[in-house]
Amino acid sequence: MPAIIRVEPSGSGRFRVTVTEGAGKSTHTVSLSPEYHQKLTRNQVSQEVFIERSFQFLLENEPKESILREFDLPLIGRYFPEYENEIRRRLAS
Repeated sequence: MPAIIRVEPSGSGRFRVTVTEGAGKSTHTVSLSPEYHQKLTRNQVSQEVFIERSFQFLLENEPKESILREFDLPLIGRYFPEYENEIRRRLAS
């Protein structure tokens, strides 16, 4: 069963992300600047959709328990260098 990813704005560029897989759940606080959102999405999708797709990418590469509890979205690219190109590709299709 795929994970359920819920993204909720929590004020000034911060989002609360809840990942539910089976009986397990994890909660994360993610920061996203308008500049980074524009850079990767050209504002073609909402910030929430961008974050949800980013979490789908993360879950394909690591278990939810390994995802940091709080981070700035560009940090994903430090751990996974292919992230920015891959997320652009996914959002374009």
